[in-house]
Amino acid sequence: MTDQQIPWDDLAATARDAMERAYVPYSKFPVGAAALLDDGRIISGCNVENASYGLTLCAECALVSALAMSGGGRIRAFSCVDGEGNTLMPCGRCRQLLYEFRAPDMVLMTVGGIRTMDEVLPDAFGPQHLA
Repeated sequence: MTDQQIPWDDLAATARDAMERAYVPYSKFPVGAAALLDDGRIISGCNVENASYGLTLCAECALVSALAMSGGGRIRAFSCVDGEGNTLMPCGRCRQLLYEFRAPDMVLMTVGGIRTMDEVLPDAFGPQHLA
């Protein structure tokens, strides 16, 4: 699948739908994420806050949990949006989390356009270093 074949509009729409389900009573900053998996499925996640701010779950965490719960797979393409539907860049922690579950050719929609996982997390540490 080439970058032109990735359903970016569908991913953004799915991320917006997920964002509508975010639980954000403290920050009022809803986030939704969506990913195309290597088997063609699209999964999503939203952020879930907690009164103990450090326990807040990013949308990417919810997405990876949905990935595990739905049978696994590898992320081929990823999109994340804010409450206005604008593209968001995953934080460093979430980039590491996405890296763990990436397909070798994973791409992300970023505020600067489509980027590879290696471009957004260069010289990443991963499972290959623990073998």
